[in-house]
Amino acid sequence: MNKLRAAVTGIAAYVPEEVLTNKDLEKIVDTSDEWITARTGIQERHILKGEGLGTSHMAIEAVNELLQKTQTAPEEVELVICATTTPDMVFPATANIIADACGIKNAFSYDMQAACSGFLYALSTASQFIATGTYKKVIVIGADKMSSIIDYTDRATCIIFGDGAGAVMLEPTEEDFGVVDAVLQSDGSGWVHLHQKAGGSRRPPTTETVQHREHYVYQEGAVVFKYAVQNMAQVSHEIMERNHLQPEDIAWLVPHQANKRIIDATAQRMGLPDEKVMITIDKYGNTTNATIPLCLRDYESKLKKGDNLVLAAFGGGFTWGALYLKWAYDGK
Repeated sequence: MNKLRAAVTGIAAYVPEEVLTNKDLEKIVDTSDEWITARTGIQERHILKGEGLGTSHMAIEAVNELLQKTQTAPEEVELVICATTTPDMVFPATANIIADACGIKNAFSYDMQAACSGFLYALSTASQFIATGTYKKVIVIGADKMSSIIDYTDRATCIIFGDGAGAVMLEPTEEDFGVVDAVLQSDGSGWVHLHQKAGGSRRPPTTETVQHREHYVYQEGAVVFKYAVQNMAQVSHEIMERNHLQPEDIAWLVPHQANKRIIDATAQRMGLPDEKVMITIDKYGNTTNATIPLCLRDYESKLKKGDNLVLAAFGGGFTWGALYLKWAYDGK
């Protein structure tokens, strides 16, 4: 028997209808469309509005579409992993809520938290369940309602983030497709530069934490940018070296969409031209765990069976990684 690999056999995604443009932000904080675009590459982002709507709302839409596209009955799914930084609740896991709403009754499900690297971590983890023959149908979700933890009086962070969700189906194959390799890393000392100050067990919600606006994203932008450029570029180059890939062998770089300059630095380190880099940051902003699946969904029609893809991300924690994925079907 040939070695099993986890192949992506379907992709689906969802973004809310509400759009927040740079011009809209000009009316809220001291910033400008030109400043935001030049420094981040972002022009607009989608925001989930509506009472009682959390991350699961978007993920449910994506998973239902995925089941339909792959012609998969909900009861066939055996595992659901949801990578999210903005769970609906502290507990239960948002993955449980999603599975229940989608009629997925024969699976176990759980959340994974690695900030913006969570989808890569989850994809790599899920691939092991496939490769060992434990499961045959696994759904990996990346979803975040970042607007729920963004301070819209803080011009340093409110310009960056948006809301969205994406999901992929993983199934086993003995062919030369699927998840080939992954390099995943973390450095816990980086937490001080990017975190949410209150809301966890260390600083539970109080009147004081709310008044001091400690339930929003705190980011030291210059420090995070420096680490992200260095580490995301390095790990992407490492995955190429480990798998003897030359720039001409790679069809697409699928980078986490945090900042256009970070993406450009990563592509340059890999020796890739702009036309081999998936870009969606202009219309979605940084949707944290949803950025990579949103890229795959938007570029699906351009993907060809056998394409070599390098997925790369950097997130709070610090967490970062790169994954070598050989695409398993023709997008058209």
